[in-house]
Amino acid sequence: MDHSSRHPGTAHHHPDPAAEHGHGNGNGNAHGHAHGNAHGHGPGHGHGAGHGTTWATAMRATLHCLTGCAIGEILGMVVDTALMWGNVPTMVLAIALAFVFGYSFTLFAVVRAGVSMKAALKVALAADTVSIAVMELVDNGIIALVPGAMDAHLSDGLFWYALLGGFAVAFVITTPVNKWMIGRGKGHAVVHAYH
Repeated sequence: MDHSSRHPGTAHHHPDPAAEHGHGNGNGNAHGHAHGNAHGHGPGHGHGAGHGTTWATAMRATLHCLTGCAIGEILGMVVDTALMWGNVPTMVLAIALAFVFGYSFTLFAVVRAGVSMKAALKVALAADTVSIAVMELVDNGIIALVPGAMDAHLSDGLFWYALLGGFAVAFVITTPVNKWMIGRGKGHAVVHAYH
């Protein structure tokens, strides 16, 4: 495509891959922005709510965080059972482990893509912090509100009902948060550059 008619003094060719894939706006660039950022790829290039973000993508990002949170919560309870800790140290440990496991899933995936450990850590922190924090806040809030759940053990059905119920509610609340963040080039959007 010749831009010389639209940009006086320029006679260079820039194919528009977004337009070729049905994402163009008909004026020679992908998003109607200035010529320099027509492609809109990579971290920090989100262009408004929901651009390139589907509910399925947001649900996958949330499920990723939910997996790390679940491992951390359950492992925290295993340690609590073994050491007979009280509620507060158990909750602190479970939340810390949820962050560790949530970050580690992203960290290992990004390192496998050839990124240095230091850079991968930055990606993991940017991708998962808000998602894990919202999930842990909701999940632990629900567990704290369910009568008897804080004192339940791994062998008690109440522990599992409260935990799974808390995760279900946390998933429903965290998914729109992730969709909003990914649509703005934040959260799990920064990980997509390494897939």
